[in-house]
Amino acid sequence: MAQFLLETVWLVPCYALIGGLLAVPWSPGIIRKTGPRPAGYVNLVMTFLAFVHSAIALQATWNYPAQEVFIPWLSTAGLDLTIALDISSVSVSALVVITGLNLLAQIYAIGYMEMDWGWGRFYSLLGLFEAGLCALALCNNLFFSYVILEVLTLGTYLLVGLWFSQPLVVSGARDAFLTKRVGDLFLLMGVLALWPLAGTWNYTELAEWAATANVNPTTMALVSLALIAGPMGKCAQFPLHLWLDEAMEGPVPSTILRNSVVVASGAWVLIKLQPVLTISPIASSAMVAIGAVTAVGASLIAIAQIDMKRCQSYSVSAYMGLIFIAVGVRQDEAALLLVLTHAISAALLVMSTGGIIWNSITQDVTQMGGLWKRRPISAIAFIVGSLGLIGFPPLGSFWALMELADGLWETQPWLVGVIVAVNALTAVSLTREFVLVFGGKATQMTERSPEAHWPMILPMMILLGFSLNLPFILQNLSLLPDWASLNKDVALLLNWSSIFGCGITGAIYFSNNIPKPIRLPWKGLQDLIAYDFYTPKLYKMTIIFGVAKISQLADMIDRFVVDGIVNFVGLFSLLGGEGLKYSNSGQTQFYALTVLLGVSLLGMWVTWPFWGMQFLNMVFQISTIG
Repeated sequence: MAQFLLETVWLVPCYALIGGLLAVPWSPGIIRKTGPRPAGYVNLVMTFLAFVHSAIALQATWNYPAQEVFIPWLSTAGLDLTIALDISSVSVSALVVITGLNLLAQIYAIGYMEMDWGWGRFYSLLGLFEAGLCALALCNNLFFSYVILEVLTLGTYLLVGLWFSQPLVVSGARDAFLTKRVGDLFLLMGVLALWPLAGTWNYTELAEWAATANVNPTTMALVSLALIAGPMGKCAQFPLHLWLDEAMEGPVPSTILRNSVVVASGAWVLIKLQPVLTISPIASSAMVAIGAVTAVGASLIAIAQIDMKRCQSYSVSAYMGLIFIAVGVRQDEAALLLVLTHAISAALLVMSTGGIIWNSITQDVTQMGGLWKRRPISAIAFIVGSLGLIGFPPLGSFWALMELADGLWETQPWLVGVIVAVNALTAVSLTREFVLVFGGKATQMTERSPEAHWPMILPMMILLGFSLNLPFILQNLSLLPDWASLNKDVALLLNWSSIFGCGITGAIYFSNNIPKPIRLPWKGLQDLIAYDFYTPKLYKMTIIFGVAKISQLADMIDRFVVDGIVNFVGLFSLLGGEGLKYSNSGQTQFYALTVLLGVSLLGMWVTWPFWGMQFLNMVFQISTIG
C-alpha cells in the first residue's frame, strides 16, 4: 500500500486542484439551494486525502534514494519541455507540511468566514494555492517552476482581493501583484538566458552542468542576479518587500498559508538553484547582502509598528532574510530546517492573532490589553509560536539558527553577529506585541473579547501540539544537529540574545513607571523606522513617478499623434465625400468625363519621367540656338 502511494505521490497536487474545481459552481452562485458551504467541505475532504496520501508515502520514501518521474509535454525544434518530478524524502516532506497546514487553515476558515459571502470563491482559491505549492515541491524543472510561481502570483492577487468592494483591498491586491511581477520579469529573463548556457532546465542536470561549467563570469553574474530577483519578490526581500504588508488586507485564513509556506516558495527555488548560483561569487554575495539588509531592517521596522498584522509581516520578511543568508553561504540543510520551523511557528502566530482580529473592532496593538484572562488558549499559542521563531531551546528554530550560525563561526563571524542581532530584535518585537495585546489591564476595545469558537481553536491546538513536539520528531528522524559537536559559544549567544530581548522588552512594557508609547531620543530615527525607511515614498518618487510620466507621454502621443493622423484622414475623407456629393449631376457623360480626366492624370503621372526628359531637352536646344 505504501509503495503504491509512493509511486502515485505525483497525483497529490491533483487532489487540491479537483477540490478547487468542484468548488467553482458555488463561487458565482450557480448552485444556490445549498448555500456556499459545500464548497468548503469538498475542499476539506480533498485536502485530507492529499495529506493522508503524502504522509503514508513519506514513510515509504524515508532513507531511500530519490526517484525522478518524467511526463512528456512538448518536444519541437530542439526544445524538449518534459515535466520532471523529484520524488524524494525532502519533496514528500514538503507535501506533508503544505497539505497539513492547508487542512488546518481550511478548518480555521470554517469559523473565521462563517457568514462570509465569498465562501465558495475563497475555498476554490485555497485549492489553487495548495495545488501550486505541491506541484512546486515536486517539480524538478526550472521552466515549469517559473510557470507555477506565476500561478501562485495570480492566486495571491485573487485571494488578497477577495473582498473587492473595499478600496484598500483592491489597492493592496494590485500593489502585491505588481510588486511580485517586477521580480518575475527578471526571473523569466534569467530562465531564458540559462537555456543557451546549460542546454537544460532540469535541476539535477543543472547541478551536473554547474560542477564543470566554464562560463563568462560577467554573463553568469547577470544570469544569476536575474534568477535571484524572482525569489526576492516571493520572499518579500528588500526592496520588493512591501507586497507582503499590502497582502495583509486579505482574509486571515489565507494569511496562514501566505506567511508560512507561500513566502518560502522563492526560497525553495533558490535552494534548488544553489549549485548554479555558486558559479558566480557575485550572486552569492548579493544573496547574503540582500538577506542581511532585509533581516536587520525588517526586524527594526517590526518593532515600530502598531498594526497587529504589520508586526508579523515584517518578522516574516526578516526570517526569510536569514534563509537568503543560508543559501548564499551554501548551507542548504540549514535553509530547509529554517523553512520548516518558520512555517509551523508563523502559522501558529497568525492563528493566534486571527481570532482577535475576527471579533475585535481594531487591530491597533496600542489600544488592546488584558486578553490573557479572556483568551488563554490564544495567549499560549502566541507564546509557543514566538518562542518557536527565536533561538529558544529546545524548540525548532533554535536548532535551525544554531546550525546556520555554527557553520559561519569560523569563516564569516560577522554574519553570526547579524543572526544574533536579528534574533534579539525578533524577540523584542514579538514580546512587545504579546505584552500590548495580552498583558496589562483590559481596555475598552478588549473588555468584551471572548475566545473564538471551536473551528478556530481546534486547528490552533493541533498546531500548538505539533510545534511543541517538533524537536522530538526531528530528533527521531535524525534531522537535528548533534549537540556534542555544536559550538557552545554560539548556543549561548543565541540563548542569551533571546532572553535579553524578551526580558528587557517585558520589563519595559509591563512597567507602569515607563511612559508609553516608547519614544526614541531622536524623532527622525523613530520616523525612519516607523515609516519603513521611507521605502513607500521612495517608490512614489522613482518607480511610480517614472511610470506615471511615461504613461502621460504615451497618452499624449496617442491623443495628438496617432489619433490626430487617424482623425485627419477621416476628416479628409468626409470633406472629399461631401464635395463629391454636391459636384455630381447624375448624367452619364459627366461620369465618363470624370473617368477620362482621372485616367489622363494617372497616365501623365506615370509617364512624367519620359515627358520631363523631353521637355528638358527641348529647353536645352532652344537655349543653345539662342
